[in-house]
Amino acid sequence: MDIKHLQTFLVACDTLNFTKTAEKLQYAQSSVTAQIKNLENELNLQLFERLGRKLILTHSGERLRQYASKIVHLEEEARNAMTTDHNGGTLVIGAQESQCTYRLPDLLRDFKLKYPSIQLIFKAAHSDEMATKSLMEGDIDLAFIMDTRKNNPYVQSTPLIQERLILISSPNHSLATKKTVTPDDLLTETILYTERGCSYRNSFEEILTYYKVTPKTTLEFVSLEAIKKCVISNLGIAVLPEMVVKEELLEGELLEVNLKVEMPILITQMALHKDKWINPQLADFMSMTKKYFK
Repeated sequence: MDIKHLQTFLVACDTLNFTKTAEKLQYAQSSVTAQIKNLENELNLQLFERLGRKLILTHSGERLRQYASKIVHLEEEARNAMTTDHNGGTLVIGAQESQCTYRLPDLLRDFKLKYPSIQLIFKAAHSDEMATKSLMEGDIDLAFIMDTRKNNPYVQSTPLIQERLILISSPNHSLATKKTVTPDDLLTETILYTERGCSYRNSFEEILTYYKVTPKTTLEFVSLEAIKKCVISNLGIAVLPEMVVKEELLEGELLEVNLKVEMPILITQMALHKDKWINPQLADFMSMTKKYFK
C-alpha cells in the first residue's frame, strides 16, 4: 500500500467528500478518486459507499482507517527520527592514548560544540592492530593509527601529519652529557616501554634488534604520563613521539638524547573500513579532522 494513498484515504474519512479532500490536499479530484480506487482494488474491498455526492465509510473502510492511522503515524515518527539523526546519533572513535591526549582534544571539543546532541564515544586502542581490528568488526566508526607498514586492503586511510620519534631522558641522566649516543650505549640502560603492540615501541624495538642491542632492564607501562614522570625521576629512558613530551622539553624537565640512529617517522592517519557508510556527521568529522591537521 502506498503511504500517500493511505494519507488521502484518511482525509477522505474526515471529509466524506472527494471534492473537499482534493481541495484540502491540493490534488485534482480525479487524482483523489484514482487513489481511493487503487486502494480498493489492491484490498479487493469497498471502502466507501458512494450515494451521489455523499460518501459513507463501510465497515471495511472503518477497519482500514484504524490501521492507516497507525501506519501514517509511524511513517511520520520514522521521518522525524531520521531527521533527528542528521544532528544526533553516536560516533565511536578509536585511538592510542597519545593521540587522544595530545592531538584530538580541541578537535573533539569543536565537533561536540557543533553537534551537541551527538553521543561521542572514545575507545582507547593500545595498538594500531587493536584499532584496525575494531574497525574490521564494526566496533568503532573511525580510528587514528600511526603504523604505515601494515597495510590492510579493507582499511582506507588518509595521512594527516608526521610524528617525530625521539629518545628522552632526565637532564640528570648520564646520557644527557653526551653529544651523541650510540645503540651500544643503551646496553646498560633501563628502557621504559609502552604496552606491547604500540607502534612507537615496535619501531624502537626493531632498531634495537637491528643493532643487536638488548637493554639491561625494561619496564612496561600502560600510561604515557607514568612513563614521563618516571623518566623525569631518572628511573630510565624512553622513546616517545615528540608531541607527547613537547611541554616537558620546553620546561627543561626532559631532554632529547641525540641517538646516532635514524629514527623512524610515524605518520598519523585517519582510518575507516573501506565499506563503511559515511553518514553526514561522520563526513563532517572527517572534513574537520583534515582541516585541523593541516
